Amino acid sequence: MSDMEHKPAAGAVELIAQDRPEHRFSSRSIRSFVLRQGRMSGAQQRYLEDMLPKIGIEYRAAPLDLDAAFGRSAPKILEIGFGMGETTAKIAVAHPEQDYLGIEVHGPGVGAMCKLVAENGLANVRIMQHDAVEVMRDMIADGALAGVHVFFPDPWRKARHYKRRLIQPDFVALVAQKLAPGGYLHCATDWEHYAHWMLEILAAEPSLQNTADGFAPRPDYRPLTKFENRGLKLGHGVWDLVFRRR
Repeated sequence: MSDMEHKPAAGAVELIAQDRPEHRFSSRSIRSFVLRQGRMSGAQQRYLEDMLPKIGIEYRAAPLDLDAAFGRSAPKILEIGFGMGETTAKIAVAHPEQDYLGIEVHGPGVGAMCKLVAENGLANVRIMQHDAVEVMRDMIADGALAGVHVFFPDPWRKARHYKRRLIQPDFVALVAQKLAPGGYLHCATDWEHYAHWMLEILAAEPSLQNTADGFAPRPDYRPLTKFENRGLKLGHGVWDLVFRRR
């Protein structure tokens, strides 16, 4: 997740059309993340070792029975890149009637999320430590999700790296395919160029409809993080987009 410490790029909107890459998710040759050797605290390591066998789901190229994974039938929300888990845990605490599948590739974040699940006694959270696009492509059935959250993904600010951005036409089409009718895709970013990039690509997906006239007000269910609060106090913008499956 973003640390809210950057400023909007000048001339952001004008760059979108000329720099947008072609579809590229069939082979996954380009990834939207870089695996870093993050330092894991002792507590994160302990909770990861204790909790992940209980709430973790391993990747395999086969359909996943989400109701069986959670032990009940309830609306399923998938979050891509939950960072240190603060936002996911708060949402799951506030909405026990829904189930949340969080995906994160970085070990310290997974350990931190395991700690939050244990401390809050959350029965409605499961975790996967794998590439989210491959999980959605290979394991999530069409129409299975009530919602998908993509909060503050890496904006890949340099033009030569735009091809690594998660929000691309193929990704949005894949998300739409996995959403139930009326299901939603909620993206948020604090990088203005990426916000307009997202808006253009989401608006171009024929199976999705914007819930707002352009950017949406922050829904009540998405809590402000400490980094977001700090950025807002410094005058940084935050843009939310909420599109629904037609």
